Amino acid sequence: MTSPEGNCMSRKHFYFLVYSLVLGFNFAALFLSSIASACPKSCLCTERGGLVVQCASRNLETIPTDLPHNTVSLLLSSNYITTIPSQAFRGLPRLQELDLSRNTIEKVDAGAFQGVSESLRTLDLSHNRLRSVPKEAFARLRATIGLANNPWHCECTLQEVLRELRLDPETASEISCRTAIQEEYAGRPVIQVLDSGINFCNFHHKTTDVAMFVTMFGWFTMVIAYVIYYVRHNQEDARRHLEYLKSLPSSSQISKDFDTISTVL
Repeated sequence: MTSPEGNCMSRKHFYFLVYSLVLGFNFAALFLSSIASACPKSCLCTERGGLVVQCASRNLETIPTDLPHNTVSLLLSSNYITTIPSQAFRGLPRLQELDLSRNTIEKVDAGAFQGVSESLRTLDLSHNRLRSVPKEAFARLRATIGLANNPWHCECTLQEVLRELRLDPETASEISCRTAIQEEYAGRPVIQVLDSGINFCNFHHKTTDVAMFVTMFGWFTMVIAYVIYYVRHNQEDARRHLEYLKSLPSSSQISKDFDTISTVL
């Protein structure tokens, strides 16, 4: 037989559990509603060990600016994004996964990934229209990066960029030269070309040296041509001046003419 005091404690314990459950449901509802309200209209947000913002195949032409600051995974594949502007993800300090594959990206600004360079773990830029990227764009990035199936122009800057990156090993062999500073390397995998000992920066320096030589030769030719023109022009003026002086009466002749006039007078 239970005492009145025991029944009272049981009721209190029961009420406390009910109160805790109600409070927990309220907090969960508030949390879910806050996620829904912060999610961009064109995207779908879900919680899977962190906030996942699903914006794939939404006909987007630009990167959404109203992304939740606690986004961990941002999926923007299969859209029509053409440019990644400077500091496009600066408000996402927790961002770890960024998928920008299968867009029409042609330009990546130098400061495109400022603010997420430390947190980002995977970055997919495959299947876009990238021909080149500035060296500063991927500075301090620790992420594994996918760059396959872009129309890359193989030259010195691209070589320097690739050697600093952690490329996705599964797709690294699919990074190919659509065009190259030397036509013989067009159509070949970039990694294969670089591993064979080819240095695009040597071609760059040679091309620069040739351009400087041609420029200097052009200036030298212009200077020589001007000197020749100047000398010839002055020789012609000097010749005409001498002929003019010769045509003038000499001083002795003038003196004789003056004496003749004096005698007559």
